[in-house]
Amino acid sequence: MSLANNLTLSILRKAEKQGYGILAQTCYDAHSAIGLVRAAERKKSPAILQLFPVTLAYGKGPFLQFCLNVAHQASVPIAVHLDHATDEDHIELALSLAEQGIAFDSIMVDASHADTDEENIALARPHVERAARAGVAVEVELGRLEGGEAGLRVISDAKLTNPEKAEHFMKETGAVILSPSIGNLHGSYLSPPDFRQEILKDLRSRFAGAVPLCLHGTDELPDALFTECIANGVSKINVNSWARDPYVKALSTKLANGTPFPEAVEESTEVFAAVCERFIDLFGSAGKA
Repeated sequence: MSLANNLTLSILRKAEKQGYGILAQTCYDAHSAIGLVRAAERKKSPAILQLFPVTLAYGKGPFLQFCLNVAHQASVPIAVHLDHATDEDHIELALSLAEQGIAFDSIMVDASHADTDEENIALARPHVERAARAGVAVEVELGRLEGGEAGLRVISDAKLTNPEKAEHFMKETGAVILSPSIGNLHGSYLSPPDFRQEILKDLRSRFAGAVPLCLHGTDELPDALFTECIANGVSKINVNSWARDPYVKALSTKLANGTPFPEAVEESTEVFAAVCERFIDLFGSAGKA
């Protein structure tokens, strides 16, 4: 199956061409998925609904099908993406579901834990080829980000992306979306982030729109850093705890205070949606659907 009409790629390539970013929001349940869709529709913005492997493993095909339905039936383009698929069983689950017709638009095959780039390529390529046959675009990571979150493998030795190796890496993996390591990390920043913007500029120059760039590790970043990364070529921006934590706090607080469950769900879903709307505005994608 061809990737010519792949939804994730069409959303990201348009964003890169027009100079705005796409919110790729991690969702953990039906409420957060609906919150993201509400925000995107209200802002007339494209978006990406992301799942972590632990969420896919929990809900399996039925929950993925729900996310695909709520995203693809929206009035704006919303793709569904699997983030950080590292373990073989998670990758197998995603690809076997795709072969049964319950397919992510894209997945991240994360072999950045490999000791060398060549090992990373060897681990990723078979999955990339299999995914392509099912029409699923694949994101890969060149270099390595420190940290960990929400069931992800914890990495302690970061390695910055070498742009001179990027073209070879993408060609050999066969992947079509690149996650570079530029000083970003998963989880909290213990000191102010020091992003190597020259890496993004170099990658943008080398790929000239052919390979969308994804920014991971966005917890606690200042707004100006998001916009700088978008200006230097990033089109996919992963967001997790910014929306998740206020949503969880609102839901638990309202239930503890005796708010009826349906009302608590509605109000906390709107808390999640409000954060998504803020990032859609910040990334410049409002009105771009």
